[in-house]
Amino acid sequence: MAEVLSQQEIDLLLKSGGDTFPVESHESEPILFDFRLPNRISKNQLRTIRNIHENFAESFSSFLVTKLQNIVNINIPTVDQIYYSEYVLSVPNPACLYTFEIKNTDIKGILELSTDFALTLVDRLLGGNGIGTKQTKMITPIEQKVLHVVIERIFADLRKAWQIIDDFEFIIDRFEPDIDFAQITSQNESVLLLSFEILIGEQSYMMNLSFATFAFDTILAKLSSQKLSTIRPVRYQGVTAQEILTSHLYKALLPVSVEFGRTVISVKELMNLEKGDVIMLEQKIGDDHIIKVQNKPMFLGKSGNVNNHKAVKVTKRISTDQTK
Repeated sequence: MAEVLSQQEIDLLLKSGGDTFPVESHESEPILFDFRLPNRISKNQLRTIRNIHENFAESFSSFLVTKLQNIVNINIPTVDQIYYSEYVLSVPNPACLYTFEIKNTDIKGILELSTDFALTLVDRLLGGNGIGTKQTKMITPIEQKVLHVVIERIFADLRKAWQIIDDFEFIIDRFEPDIDFAQITSQNESVLLLSFEILIGEQSYMMNLSFATFAFDTILAKLSSQKLSTIRPVRYQGVTAQEILTSHLYKALLPVSVEFGRTVISVKELMNLEKGDVIMLEQKIGDDHIIKVQNKPMFLGKSGNVNNHKAVKVTKRISTDQTK
């Protein structure tokens, strides 16, 4: 049986212990730790997830460039784990939300487009300049139909980006204007939130992608079991960066025009022109024509017919000195 110490013996022990083992003082403040919300995803796994979605951002920005005919850049400012209740409070009302799930898993998520970004996409896809104004921010059913081609491309690019882990199929559930009806997990659970900053010209827009992390264990296991320090899409494996850049450059579109000749006429002569009149040019029939790329003289060529089509054959490259 353990010996019971008296109060006097306890006081003596405390006093001697204080003299023998002085208590060190720490100037730094204690850090709060929330035991209800442990970080399900480690920093290394978050870094891998960021790399995956940087590939997605690159692919999606290329799509927007072709659709909007404008310069588009997409950055990922934050990748974080927060309470779902905190995310809900950050979503405006009305909103532009698309709920989705990953097939054969319990993972659900929300794709959130800022209403300004959604309305700009609708305006540009319908031929506008993207700077129109609308009294209400509510996305109408017609606007949802217009946006559907963009939403389908987003999830197709997400599937391609995630192929480095596994062939996950993203399935669109429904559109929701109110976050209260788009619940993907309980309020006290955590979500993985990825924020995208989309720059179209000089305008900046936001897009958020959130995953419920309670069912993320299957993905985390694959993230841990594979060496993913350098993420590269499957189609780029075994290809150097120079070859990738060269391939993209070959696909770049450039405006090409041909200058057949020049002349000077008066306004009176211009006003008196009639059908069948001939305008004399300074160039002769056998002279080379100037071929311009992006309105800059680059080549010389001769005109002719190929397979009953009018064509210009490049005969010479114009040197840098000649273009000045």
